[in-house]
Amino acid sequence: MDFITFLKAVILGLVEGLTEFAPVSSTGHMIIVDDAWLQSEQFLGKYVANTFKVVIQLGSILAVLVVFRQRFIDLLGLRRWVGGKPSAAEGGPRLKLTQVIVGLLPAGVLGVLTEDYIDNYLFQTSTVLIGLVLGALLMLAADRFRPKQAATETVDKITYRQALLVGFVQCLSLWPGFSRSGATISGGVLLGMSHRAAADFTFIMAVPIMAGASFISLVKNLEYFAAEAIPFFVVGFISAFVFALITIRFFLKMIDRVKLVPFAIYRIVLAAVIYLVYFA
Repeated sequence: MDFITFLKAVILGLVEGLTEFAPVSSTGHMIIVDDAWLQSEQFLGKYVANTFKVVIQLGSILAVLVVFRQRFIDLLGLRRWVGGKPSAAEGGPRLKLTQVIVGLLPAGVLGVLTEDYIDNYLFQTSTVLIGLVLGALLMLAADRFRPKQAATETVDKITYRQALLVGFVQCLSLWPGFSRSGATISGGVLLGMSHRAAADFTFIMAVPIMAGASFISLVKNLEYFAAEAIPFFVVGFISAFVFALITIRFFLKMIDRVKLVPFAIYRIVLAAVIYLVYFA
């Protein structure tokens, strides 16, 4: 693997890691950076490039597992075997695995029913642009009309009703460019969660969704997993993991202070850039 190819793998991993969990749409960024600049399909081939994008997404998933490892140990009932400190105060309210499942159901069912339609008709630059703008408007509305005092300050106080309703809002993220984290954090905030509680719930739900989608995609494209592309995949995976780890930690520290407006403004600017690149 020459230096230019190595650099391209690092850049694509960086873009994935920085944007997958921030409410800015990783799809929109991939379109600009890869399709409009790096053009990985030209030097990898379409199917190998698609497989690569799944592999680097797995790096982002691993980063979430590292950041929320205690939380997942609790959710899966593994503490007696692996030890460690509990993710919530003993005896207090605690996020349950069933609440996560309830939050996953709406988008999971709708995603299965509409997968072919989305893949065939919605993964286009114009639809991503629309998703960026509509997602930004939802985020602005969430910060404008949220309750003045968040009733749910931590993820452990989320109710089943909130989990289900956030799950329905998450269905909006099936539209490319809308952003899963943008939709679910906005929905959570409107339902009375603090920005941090909504973000925590969003990241926890992202793991089974992304892992399932990545597994299905890998199985479909396994025959295109070329041996000569493995070094490219490894570099991209590590890059995505490192930058996702940094992004998640930074985002969780700042989200309660900066809220969603700055991200919404950024999305609108990104939409303008996409419009100028592709349609002006």
